[in-house]
Amino acid sequence: MRTRLMAWLGCVAMLSCAGAAQARFDIVPEPQRVSAGRGAFLLTRTTRITAPADRRAQWIAGFLRGAVRDQTGIALTIAAHAGHSRIELRIDPSIKGDEAYRLDVTPERVTLAAADDRGLFWGVQTLRQLLPLDARERAVIPSVHIEDAPRYPWRGVMLDTARHFYPVDFIKRQIDLAAYYKFDVFHWHLTDDQGWRIQINRYPKLTGVGAWRTEADGSRYGGFYTQAQIRDVVDYARQRNIMVVPEIEMPGHTSAAIAAYPELSCSGKQIKVPTTWGVFRDVDCVGKDSTFRFLENVLDEVTALFPSPYLHIGGDEVPEGVWADCAPCQTLARENGLQGEAALHGFFVRRIQQFLTGKGKTLIGWDEIMEGGMDPGAIVEVWRGPQEAAKALANGNRIIVAGPFYMDTPIDDMTLEDLYRTDPFDNPLFAKYPGKVLGGEAPLWSERADPMNADARLYPRLFAVAEHFWGSPSSDYAAFLERARAQEAWLGMQHVAYGPEDKDIVDARVSFNPTYRRWRIRAARGFDDLRLHYTLDSSPPTTQSPAFGDVLDLYAPATVTLAPFRGDVQYQASQVFKMVSNLALGKPVTYATPPAVPYSGALTDGILGSQYNDGTWAGWEGADMDATIDMDQPTPLHSVDARFLQNVQAWILLPRSVSFETSDDGKSWTTLQTIPLTVDPNDMRPFVRDVTFMPATPVTARYVRIVTARYGEPVGGIQTWIFSDEIIVK
Repeated sequence: MRTRLMAWLGCVAMLSCAGAAQARFDIVPEPQRVSAGRGAFLLTRTTRITAPADRRAQWIAGFLRGAVRDQTGIALTIAAHAGHSRIELRIDPSIKGDEAYRLDVTPERVTLAAADDRGLFWGVQTLRQLLPLDARERAVIPSVHIEDAPRYPWRGVMLDTARHFYPVDFIKRQIDLAAYYKFDVFHWHLTDDQGWRIQINRYPKLTGVGAWRTEADGSRYGGFYTQAQIRDVVDYARQRNIMVVPEIEMPGHTSAAIAAYPELSCSGKQIKVPTTWGVFRDVDCVGKDSTFRFLENVLDEVTALFPSPYLHIGGDEVPEGVWADCAPCQTLARENGLQGEAALHGFFVRRIQQFLTGKGKTLIGWDEIMEGGMDPGAIVEVWRGPQEAAKALANGNRIIVAGPFYMDTPIDDMTLEDLYRTDPFDNPLFAKYPGKVLGGEAPLWSERADPMNADARLYPRLFAVAEHFWGSPSSDYAAFLERARAQEAWLGMQHVAYGPEDKDIVDARVSFNPTYRRWRIRAARGFDDLRLHYTLDSSPPTTQSPAFGDVLDLYAPATVTLAPFRGDVQYQASQVFKMVSNLALGKPVTYATPPAVPYSGALTDGILGSQYNDGTWAGWEGADMDATIDMDQPTPLHSVDARFLQNVQAWILLPRSVSFETSDDGKSWTTLQTIPLTVDPNDMRPFVRDVTFMPATPVTARYVRIVTARYGEPVGGIQTWIFSDEIIVK
């Protein structure tokens, strides 16, 4: 598409094209009204930029000058009076609508007029997208008339910096990208269970303790933003038409704060900053006045750093029953006539809202804040679906729509086309509440996103989101796709490691072939030119490491560390596959009850699993695991190790006990040992437990049998699972 456009512009420059019918404009988001003119405007070193004399307009003119220089190599001059060749920026009160602008490009001049300074800046961003990308080309801008204004005032991108920490330079770069595509809100998720990222002078342990966690390998991970850095980012965003809205999680998702100040919780027990994802039961204690004094002191410092009239408190995912055994909480409930945990949660949120109102701030929370009753003055960020939006609107609250735009969703589950064709704003209910739907937000939660792969999670999918927030996408996906693909060259110039349109960056799986005694890693790549570099010594892969495209075969057990590269850019964190050899490798397994997750070779393939959905586990729902391995012949057994997973969020629990049995004929069995396990359904950390039988002297048998007793009780009303990935016999 861009090649055709450049060819057309070349014709204009040579005065050999008379018509304008061929003109196409690769602008994202698409302006409301676009009509092509005839000819083109030629940028030269004599071109002048004129703008109103006020500070903001002069800054915008300087921003345009810098963008033109970076993209074309031409250094324009900002002047009070222009000559024949000029770009004129001006405020025009006749243009109706907040943030609206009008852009006219003719062979004689470029005129950008706007209703306000915000519209002037958005018009500059549109003008940037009309510039040629290659400084070696003639710097011509096609003649065009554009009238444009946003569909919604709230066009947000959220970045979760708690699970993974993102440096200031990365955040500024994302702000630049967001502004280029006319997003105007940066929702900065600064605190969560896994990290407290904002400096609070009154409580230094929030960052001294809460900003750091000790990972499984013993390394220390974390970081935080100083107040000076936050002021810098806020001002940087303000200059680019972006409002920064902080999120300070409460009363749930507060483990990092409680690790620093245990007295915030009801128990007062010391905990560590969690290293795994999930929902944790360590929350702020609603029954202690001291909790609110602490939070108000924190919010005093936060509100001073962020001039935004809004502050997000999260308010989501408070586990059921966390205040049930807290005497002060129950006293508070009785004294205030609060029935149940939801009512206590509502009391908490309303008290914080009252404090923020006194500071001149409007409270925003995820839609759970509605469950205990919510003042209509709060703004509800809807993530759980249209029914929650309906509740909030009926209550009189304004809403922000976020649920359909979760950028942490795997790309193959939420493709560019999926996002473009899904318009949650096309809801008849919304028309009944004019002005109550502020717009939308695209959250990037960082459990599976970090500075290495965040670009690929966001782009190009944010193009489709921008279309929804700024305008109303048409049914012509093919035309949008052309415009989106035309952005790739510019993204590449900005060193953005954008992702595929409809595939994950890489989907690598490992399997074992017992016939050839071979492990095979097979990878589906999102780009044909993606190379998978790997090491076998646990060191991180580089571009100098061996590489493969689709398949890697291994005939000896190894720990393979794999990383995808495109050119010299690593596209996501390394993935580790661990294969082990043992006497049961490749041996046949029979089951009393077949697994509901039927990965047939899971228990004897020599592959150690990591996540419940990595394809290496056998799973039983509502049934015991009863698995028998045929060792082919009587074999001396020095140890038998069975591995089990707990991931409560996926309703996977450890068994209550594991029995090890042997037999010579597969009919008569001897129980060697039954090992009881303690199962905690409230432990939200995903982990693997090895259960090992090790006799004092070797036991000889042909058949080895593992029988478990499942947890047996539903969690949250849902039946639980047993997951096992390997039985290791030595």
